[in-house]
Amino acid sequence: MNRYFAWDDRLGIPLPALRLAWEQYGEAERTSIVTQWEIIRGTIPDRVMAFERVINAKQTELFEEEDFERSCGINADIAELASRINDLHIWYRINQDIENKRHS
Repeated sequence: MNRYFAWDDRLGIPLPALRLAWEQYGEAERTSIVTQWEIIRGTIPDRVMAFERVINAKQTELFEEEDFERSCGINADIAELASRINDLHIWYRINQDIENKRHS
């Protein structure tokens, strides 16, 4: 993507991929990184909703599934999607850490 962010296929968004400690970046670079992250961060709620829609569809599929092995597979899919949502929520809160470091 660029030198500060790398695409994450699992979450469907670019994630920070900083090669230096935060303090080693100049003020202009830090401002640029935070600005880019804010744009990316703003897409996270849409990603969460997209995963939730898939989970809802899989829950409907699970309710109708009679094959035990297939049900286990659907449950595993739901768990993976829920894990992605959890990770997205964690990344969404990362902004607070960056802002705190920025103002230190």
